[in-house]
Parts: sequence; C-alpha cells; structure tokens
Amino acid sequence: MSDRANSHATGSDFMHISRLILPASDVSGSAAFFRDVLDLQTAGNSIRVGRSEIQLIPAVEEAPRGVHLAFNVPFERFDMAAAWLKGRTPLQREPGGDECFALEGDWQSRSIYFDGPDNAVLELIGRRRLIDPAGKRPFSGAELSCLSEVGVPSDDVEGMVAEAVWTFGVGTIGPASSSFAAIGNDEGMLIAVDPNRAWFPEKRQRPGANGLEIWVNDVKSPGTMSDARHGWKVRAR
Repeated sequence: MSDRANSHATGSDFMHISRLILPASDVSGSAAFFRDVLDLQTAGNSIRVGRSEIQLIPAVEEAPRGVHLAFNVPFERFDMAAAWLKGRTPLQREPGGDECFALEGDWQSRSIYFDGPDNAVLELIGRRRLIDPAGKRPFSGAELSCLSEVGVPSDDVEGMVAEAVWTFGVGTIGPASSSFAAIGNDEGMLIAVDPNRAWFPEKRQRPGANGLEIWVNDVKSPGTMSDARHGWKVRAR
C-alpha cells in the first residue's frame, strides 16, 4: 500500500470486472468458502458477487497461490461489514496489531484483509466516493456489490500501465510506481504489482495469478492483455 507514488496515467473513468476465471486446487472446497464465509450465492462452480461472477475451474497443474481479490462493500456500512466478517474468519493484521486500514488522498477507502483458498489474500473495501444507501439491517454477503480488484503480477508495472491505456483506454487511480499501480476505477481495478512485492498487511504471500482470466467491460476499447510468464489474461469486450 505504501508504494502508491509517482505519476498518473490518463484514460477512461470506467471499468467493471464482470467475470473472473479462477483455477483452484479444490473447486468444491473453494466454492464452500465463498458460500459459507462470505455468504455469497453459489451454483456449482460459479459464485455471484453482485454484478460480478467468479468461475472456479480445476487447476491444470498447481493452483495459483497468493491471488489477491477485493470486494466492494458500502462505505457507510463498513464497520458492520468488518464486525460481520470478523465473526466468520480471522483477519490479517500488521505487526503492530492493526486490522483495519484507512487511506485518504486518491483512495478514500477503508479495508480489512483475510485469508482465502489456496493462500489467497482477500479484502473487503469500502470506498467513500461510491454512494450507497446506509441501512440498519444486519450485514450479509448480499451487500458485496462487485469484485472490485484482482491482483496481477508484472515484471514491468509501468509498461503494463501504458499498455492498459493503449489497449483499453483505462488509466490509474492515484499515482503509479515501478512496483505498484491500480489500473481502473473504484468499481473495477487491476492491481499491478512487482512479483516480489508481498501483499499487505502481513506480507507473507507473494502475488500469483497463473491461469487467471479476467473479463472487464465498460472500457473505451475492446481488446486483450496477457502475461505469458505470470500466466494471466485480461479481456475486454
């Protein structure tokens, strides 16, 4: 999180993640995690997260480890979301013990992190810029509005930012650096990271994405980006 520095890229203000194909070492076990821990609707190997879908497939060889996914929750309901999740699974913490993280500036967000299947680093994030009605009902997985972030390792983060601008017409939220860039917007981001940069906050899981296929929409131009070394693809229709 501290690597959000340097210059902005230009591009559209819109990108949504409509579908993620996610290889798993245990498809039924992963589906049960999303159903039982996050209270999400599942149908076989398909998980519905608001307007997004995660489709689990059996890993051909080894499942990617260190996948990062974030899910949007209403900002005004973030405290309820954090308490709800904490009652269902342990949260990750910084060495000092913090488990809830607020960012101002370009981010305007609050986040909590937790472990997922295959050593994934998952996140619930509330974004102040997104307007959601505040309710008093008990929190549930139905309030996860979308899959808002997918981590994608790259040996050339700045080059990936330039390619996203050229291919999709999508820039970054906040400044990019040589090791970190958030490509997209509050409702859909590719988190481009150096493959040796371990995920915040516990920094014990390095990013993996082998076999991930990410489908995005509402960008300026259809196209495809891919990384043969790290094994991921992004497709826009």
